Amino acid sequence: MTKKPEQITTQNEKKLNRGLNPYSVWAITFGCLIGWGSFFMPGTTFLKRAGPLGSMFAIEMGAFVMMIISYCYYYMLHRFPDVGAPFLYAKKAFGKLHGFICAWFLGFCYICIIPLNATAFQPIVRTIANDLIQFGFRYVIGGNDVYLGEILVALAALIVFAFISALNIRTVGKIQIVLVLIQLIGVLVMVVGSIMNPGKVLHEDLGPLFHPGTNLNIFLQMFSVFAIAPWAFVGFEVVPQLSHESNFSMEGAKVIMDTTILCGAFFYIALTLMAALAIPVGYATWVEYIYGLPYLGGMASVPTAFAAHRLMGSVGSVLWTVISISAALSSIIGFYIVTSRLLYSMAKDEMLPPWFAVLTRRGVPANATFFCMMVSMVAPFLGRTVLSWAVDMSAIGGAISFGYTSLAARKYAREEGRMDIEIFGTLGCAFSVFFAILLLIPFPKLDCAMGRESWLFLIMWTVLGVIFFLRMQGHAFIGDGKDRS
Repeated sequence: MTKKPEQITTQNEKKLNRGLNPYSVWAITFGCLIGWGSFFMPGTTFLKRAGPLGSMFAIEMGAFVMMIISYCYYYMLHRFPDVGAPFLYAKKAFGKLHGFICAWFLGFCYICIIPLNATAFQPIVRTIANDLIQFGFRYVIGGNDVYLGEILVALAALIVFAFISALNIRTVGKIQIVLVLIQLIGVLVMVVGSIMNPGKVLHEDLGPLFHPGTNLNIFLQMFSVFAIAPWAFVGFEVVPQLSHESNFSMEGAKVIMDTTILCGAFFYIALTLMAALAIPVGYATWVEYIYGLPYLGGMASVPTAFAAHRLMGSVGSVLWTVISISAALSSIIGFYIVTSRLLYSMAKDEMLPPWFAVLTRRGVPANATFFCMMVSMVAPFLGRTVLSWAVDMSAIGGAISFGYTSLAARKYAREEGRMDIEIFGTLGCAFSVFFAILLLIPFPKLDCAMGRESWLFLIMWTVLGVIFFLRMQGHAFIGDGKDRS
């Protein structure tokens, strides 16, 4: 069994607080994997691309691939039990430049998800209360109406939960457990209620099982959903970043990663099937319903919300609201935690200024946390359309992280003669490259590549990364790239 260091020291000789138990780590991981999108994507993405059966198979395939990649993370965690995870693995295996590339794009992926979930209150409130927070001045950007009220709600969420994330990690872990339990119990109630009361919520059948209105055959339909696996499942890999703040052996890391992936897949599948089965009066199939969503308002405009409402009436509406808000908040907290630890690790390794590695007396990198907050506070002013362009691009960060970790695992496994890990590493790297290709190259018919606006964000972020890296080469805190482990 690999022994875990008791602590990590920083330049100010304070320590990361090992206050997380296995349940807290699981809750933080699940909060990163499941956000508000899981309650909207069934209608906006999954059913539109592949129908209920095609989506189910694609999600299962995505979960299977993520479990393969999780073996690489588990192996690398045992070899390098230090905070930083993918950034650290890329740097150890391939040098400082590759470590920076991995961290630069993964950090963007993580930090984009924070304001995405903070601004989720806009569609959630519009679903249940129409224009409740649409007050104050209004302007249009990217075709999206932006209201002062919606900006204030998003900013409040970002500020409040940044301060919560800077609390003692044990306290944050307990809060995260409560938020995740609300989601698990809420969705379970909806699923059990659907099974026990099929005549009240369910349509006659799931047909058509695949989307009949596209020019894609069933395999390409599943492909189009499978392609977003790096976005749908990003978050399971944060377990290694929390290993030094947990009080259990690293052998439990693989269990946490795999069960999180499986539970996430269950969430996506269950909510997608419910969205296909709960159809308003006047629609013959889910296909007609999905195409009619832009013309509907209130609960009917979000299939999962309508399913909850049809199953349990006003109680179901409240339940859907509570679990979707809990998902958004747990995702904000989760990514505040892991993004700040990534920045902390880079600073500790002299690739960022030491300011990012300063710990509070509670052992929390609060400077890094509040830096994430300040960056995220720009997003609500840009509107969800512009933010979605950045988020689409940020999926590349997940693919890069998976690829570097898999390639590093393959390299070290080959040196050690570990054929099993070498196979997993090869497969993980191949799938990561495959995901990146699908995201970057617009193949005919497949609607999974980044749009023009997302490409602009990618180019801008890449140029900024090159400038930042070259400038930091001349500063003391960039280091010489040597292994200091």
